[in-house]
Amino acid sequence: MNIVIRNAAITLNGNDILTYINFDINEKSKIGIVGENGAGKTTLLKAIIDNELFTEGIGTEKFQIIKNGLFKIGYLSQISINDNKKLIDVILESFSEIIEIERKLQKIESGLLTNDVEKYDELLNKYKNLGGYTYKKEYELMLTKFGFGEGDKEKYVRDFSGGEKTKIAFIKLLLSKPDLLILDEPTNNLDMETVEWLEEYLSKYKKALIVVSHDRMFLNRIVDTIYDIDYGEVIKYVGNYDYFEKQKKLNYEKLKKEYEFQQKEIKRLTEIYERFRNKPSKSSMALSKLKQIEKMNIIEEPNNINKSTLKINYNDFVASSKKILRMNDLEVGYDKPLFKVNFEVEKGDKVAIIGRNGCGKSTLMKTITGKLTPISGEVSYGLHVNPGYFDQTLGFSDENLSIIDEFKKNHPSLLEQEVRSYLALFLFRGEDVFKKVNVLSGGEKARLKLSIIFAYKPNLLILDEVTNHIDMKTKEYLEQILVDYQGTIIFISHDRYFVKKLATKLIIIKDNNVTCFDGSYDTYLEKNTKIESSSANNTLASKILEPKNKPKNNDKEVRKEINKLENEIAKLELKIDELKQSTFVEENYSDFNKMQTIMKKIENLNLELTEKMKHWEELFSIIDK
Repeated sequence: MNIVIRNAAITLNGNDILTYINFDINEKSKIGIVGENGAGKTTLLKAIIDNELFTEGIGTEKFQIIKNGLFKIGYLSQISINDNKKLIDVILESFSEIIEIERKLQKIESGLLTNDVEKYDELLNKYKNLGGYTYKKEYELMLTKFGFGEGDKEKYVRDFSGGEKTKIAFIKLLLSKPDLLILDEPTNNLDMETVEWLEEYLSKYKKALIVVSHDRMFLNRIVDTIYDIDYGEVIKYVGNYDYFEKQKKLNYEKLKKEYEFQQKEIKRLTEIYERFRNKPSKSSMALSKLKQIEKMNIIEEPNNINKSTLKINYNDFVASSKKILRMNDLEVGYDKPLFKVNFEVEKGDKVAIIGRNGCGKSTLMKTITGKLTPISGEVSYGLHVNPGYFDQTLGFSDENLSIIDEFKKNHPSLLEQEVRSYLALFLFRGEDVFKKVNVLSGGEKARLKLSIIFAYKPNLLILDEVTNHIDMKTKEYLEQILVDYQGTIIFISHDRYFVKKLATKLIIIKDNNVTCFDGSYDTYLEKNTKIESSSANNTLASKILEPKNKPKNNDKEVRKEINKLENEIAKLELKIDELKQSTFVEENYSDFNKMQTIMKKIENLNLELTEKMKHWEELFSIIDK
């Protein structure tokens, strides 16, 4: 499989969306597409699927699209699921060929004849190659990872929520294993545990992958090429997201210096020309300077990649007491308690609440803010605490208002200059402030809400999924605002990089239990890994020391080999887990070459593990007869 796109453009309804596209896809590509909201990322994906959307670009080379080989493209919106089918039946549609072979094998087995042996062997070989021995384990794992329980299998699709239906379609897409898998924001609405599993799955995906994502850690661990959509052009960078970001900044600084140098040179030559052009003895020299300018390859001023340099003045923010908030034997839930929590938030803390979807994170947040009455226990605030609450809903009471009017409605006493300053802090400048709220993207609405919240000068921010819907650059800018913020923050986020950068304490909700951790997300991961490794070592020791039933003489050597393999498998699994955890260390994931080396080691160890597991199964089947 190979796709080559040269000097292409995309125009929709007379509007130029992208003006210059060069794009290459091969059978092993791992590509990330990045760019600001509205830049055209999703439009580019659609054009890769439907090449009719491409037109000729502004470049000088020939416009062409070359496609070699037959291949299947997989994209979520193309996946259909039947509302009137049970979940398990929808999932099994992905294995129709395997299931048909199973039926044929069963028919032959029920009345096996001599002349059926060859056909049986042929079917069995095909069954094995298609994954017949592993497909049940594969879909069971995916259902579990995406939050579906055993009881969900017999439920009809129509009885699931919209979000759950999207997950079902996503599972079906992954199980279809297309030659080119295209994913548009796949981590949206997935919890950390599922995202980490998806990363591992996609890092081992043996076919081509294109992904649009605002999750930096996700891109760092999966892709080896970035295409950046920047002011209508699609620019290629070889490396993961961190490498791309560094390279883009270096390119910008280099181009900026070249532009400034050229502008100074043009100014110098122009001044010489203007000074001497009317002097007969110097006119030819003056004219030569003008010709020098005309021969120059003029460098356009590079677009500024820095979002803003504005800072918040915290002098007017009221100082709170040292104790900000206390949860005392707090039981949260609706009809019945989900969990109990005891926790104290102190001034300056930045507390992340993490856990799987549906575990009760937002329920806890609503209880803290008084929007939900606790089942028992209490929430108490300290003195002079002024909270600002950002919830997941991005609706406004009157979306026909402009940005500036919506802001003024909430802060009627502020002067025009103050209003403009708060809006500019959250990237609404110039004529942008007159845009209607109803035409704003989700990210723009989030920024507007934050600007309104900050104008109340809160010394406690309570943020529920504040990074949803916003693009990478805006997210980085928001991170910096929150890192510099001199108050206290309690927040929910599925963005691990955001949690890693911001959190100083954690509230972890798992299996209706709450664990409170005093430390960063990195420290928590490190301690958690040590505990898991210790547990795995104990399991390994118990396997080695476990007394065996006295084997039959003819099984003795086989059992000895099985024991040896079990030890080797356990050690391999430990080594793979250690390497996976090392990809969360900043000095590794920020270095593309280190990440490539680690991922290659993981890949090689996984291959070795697969071979040993196959051998173990073969040996075990001998003594199991």
